[in-house]
Amino acid sequence: MPRNDEARYQPGYSPIVREDDPYHTVRTIGRVCGMLIELRDEYERRPRADLLDQIEQRLTDLAGLQTELQERRAVQADK
Repeated sequence: MPRNDEARYQPGYSPIVREDDPYHTVRTIGRVCGMLIELRDEYERRPRADLLDQIEQRLTDLAGLQTELQERRAVQADK
């Protein structure tokens, strides 16, 4: 079964998406989540305070992205 990206887009084709579209925010949320998983894995192997700092920063980033997503959805709903 193809992933959503594979099902929607042809290879070598990049969709034109406006900068204020929630698409960009959702992709960023996915990247931050991936970073959190990597930090979790690293922390499980070697618990260190600096990793906890990075985890907290990524959680702060996610909170900001939640606000950004809500704002972009509101803009789309107004259109």
